[in-house]
Formats: sequence, structure tokens, C-alpha cells
Amino acid sequence: MYLSKLFIPITKNLPSEAKIKSHQLMLRTGMIKQSAAGIYSWLPLGFKVMKKIEKIVREEQNYIGAQELLMPTIQSADIWKESGRYEDYGEEMLRIKDRQGREMLYGPTNEELITEIFRSSVKSYKSLPQILYHIQWKFRDEIRPRFGVMRCREFFMKDAYSFDTDEKSAINSYNKMFYSYIRTFNRLGLKAIPMAADTGPIGGDLSHEFIIIAETGESKIYADKNIFEIDLKKYKSDYSSLKKLRDNYSNYYAATDEKFNKKIFDDKVKKEDQVITKGIEVGHIFYFGDKYSKPLNCYIDSKEGKKNSVKMGSYGIGVSRLVGAVIEAKYNNDIMKWPKTISPYEAVIIPHISKNNKENVIKAEKVYNDLKKQNIDVLLDDVDENMSNKFKKHDLIGIPNQIIIGNKSTNNNFEFKEIDKKSEILSIDEIKSKIKN
Repeated sequence: MYLSKLFIPITKNLPSEAKIKSHQLMLRTGMIKQSAAGIYSWLPLGFKVMKKIEKIVREEQNYIGAQELLMPTIQSADIWKESGRYEDYGEEMLRIKDRQGREMLYGPTNEELITEIFRSSVKSYKSLPQILYHIQWKFRDEIRPRFGVMRCREFFMKDAYSFDTDEKSAINSYNKMFYSYIRTFNRLGLKAIPMAADTGPIGGDLSHEFIIIAETGESKIYADKNIFEIDLKKYKSDYSSLKKLRDNYSNYYAATDEKFNKKIFDDKVKKEDQVITKGIEVGHIFYFGDKYSKPLNCYIDSKEGKKNSVKMGSYGIGVSRLVGAVIEAKYNNDIMKWPKTISPYEAVIIPHISKNNKENVIKAEKVYNDLKKQNIDVLLDDVDENMSNKFKKHDLIGIPNQIIIGNKSTNNNFEFKEIDKKSEILSIDEIKSKIKN
């Protein structure tokens, strides 16, 4: 992509309505544009990052055997009335009517709808276990939408639902998702701490939220630093290994304000191992047994010939929220430091452009075509402006690798700079190797 062709409305001024860094930087770099309170258009740069996150989330769901489907954004109110949550959910739910006067709603979550789909299709224990998921837009009418994509009304979310014959099998599905979430956040360059959590309006008696460290986070967290050293590579996706993984995390103290107990924290964690900081919730998982299956008459024929209610869990990751969360966790001095896995581009080529000398532009295009042949996603800055402005702009965007073509370049060697590091003169083959590794 040539920068001159990229729709990227960068602004010089700090947006007055933006109070946290992710919101400020996403608006300044033209990643998003607000269309109404808590509702955003995702412009090409922001959308590209979000789609890369979505890809990783999908791959990790597929890895544990979850199956993808797609449910609608608009749901009938009838199924929610059947579960008893239609009135209980509160004003966050956007309620509407169609032209026939039928009550509808913009889905804030999908426990009811997925249960209705499942109960109409599966009748025997032989079809279980099942984990179904989709990645879809949600709407919750927040009373005070703020902080950009971190707390908005419309958001892009992965939600998954497990169906099992009994509690033992259901807990194994829960542990699979526990494992999947840690793998997902690791691939996004994030260290996420799973913490026992309240179940809230979803319900049930077992829940974990996944928190990443960020000084601008909304939650204060208390943890044993050793929890960050757990090696995921030691664990596999079988029943025994998954149980050990969750038990291992549970052995270390980790709590938010809601569940913090100072006495237990001080008794259990050495002073030098105590971490007290702030964090951002990026995922939440629930096991709620038959909370939805019973009122929605979701039963299966057991091996013994009885009718048993299905045991269920639900599992959410805020895909759009993660874009903001990554920025909050990684930014430094107003520079967005994207992990390589989700950076909008792997590298940017920055030529010194002179009206009287087109040599640098020719070199830049040659390097650009060479990198494209190697399937490297690269941006070429072909805009005629001074180099100081170019560097400021690309530091702001946070593309991890810069190839600078100017007076330090030769026919086969170019100035190469990783973000926040000193530049070096490398051959094109060395540059390719650096980018790929």
C-alpha cells in the first residue's frame, strides 16, 4: 500500500473528548471516527488491526475444537421472556419493535438464542460435548459510554457457548476455554492474569475474568508476581493437563478490588512478590450449569434413557476492545507499540523525497516490490513532506519496522530501524530476516 492512497485522516491536535491514551491515539491516527456517543466507524487502519486480532481469536477457538457459526444482531424478545431475563437485563438492552409490532432487541449477548438453536437440533447425549461460537457486533446501551472503544455501546465480540452432559464434562469445556484464552492473549503479546470473578447478569457459580496489566486500567489488581512465570508450553489440551493448568493458576493469589482481601494477600504472598497495579479486563468466562437450559427446556436423552438438562457455559472476548487494550498496555511516549502479530503493517519504507532527485523513490519502490514478493505487508510513504514530519507520523502510528532510504543508503544496503531502537545499516536480505523473525 502507498501512503498517498491510504485513507488515514491523521490529526495534529489532541482530541478534547478523549481522556485515555488509546482513545486519543486511535482518533489522532485515524483508526476510528465517532458517529454517535459510544458508537464508532472503524477506518482502514483500525479495522485492519481489529481483523488481525479476530483472526488470532478464531484460530485459537478452532484449535480447541470450537465450531463457528453466525447469529443475527437482532433477536426476538420471546426467547428472552422465556428465560426470564427480558425484564431483568435492564436499560442496557436496546428494545425495538418491527412493523408488525413484534418486540425485538439488539443482542447484548446470546445465551438465549444459542440455547434455542441447540435445543431444536440436538436430542441425544451422543452429540455432546459441543462448543459453538461466533464473532459478531453487540449493543449495550451504556449509561456513560467513554474511553473510546474500551467502553462503548456497539462493540465487536467473540462469544462461545459449551453444551455438556454433566458437570465433569462441562468443567473440562470450561478449562479448554481457560487454556485457549491464555494462548490467545500470549499471541497478542499480552500477559493476561485469570482471576476468579463475580458472575453478574450472566449468572452461575464459576467465573474468571482475564486482566492485562495497564496503568490506565479501570481495575486495581493484587497478584503474586510468580503467576506471570507459568509456562503454558508445559500444558496440553487433554483433561488432566487442563485441570493442572487451572489449578496452577489458582495456587497463586490474584484478585481485583471486588474480591481483594488484604489479610489473605499478606499471608499468602511474600512482600517482595506482591504486585499492586491496575489492569484491563479483556475476556470473561462463565460456567452456569442449567441456568438457561432448564427454563428454556433444553434437555437431552441420557445414556440411561432419562431426560437431563444440558450443562452450559459461555465465554466472551471483546475483539474491538482488545485494540484499545493493546494500546493501553504497550504505548510509550505517545508511540503505539504494536506487537508484530497485529501491527497494521509489518514495515514502512520512508524515502527522502527531493523534487530534483527521484533516485530514492526508485530505490524505495524496488525495496517495496521485493518485500511484497516475500509476502511482507509493507507501507510505502510516497508523500512529499520533510523527513522530520514523516518520522513523527510513523512513530505515532507505531509500525514496528522502518526502512529509511536517504543519504545513508547504498545500492544494496539501507538504514533499518526497529521502533524505539537505534538504526543500523543492513542489506535487504538482513532486513527481510529481521522483519520475519
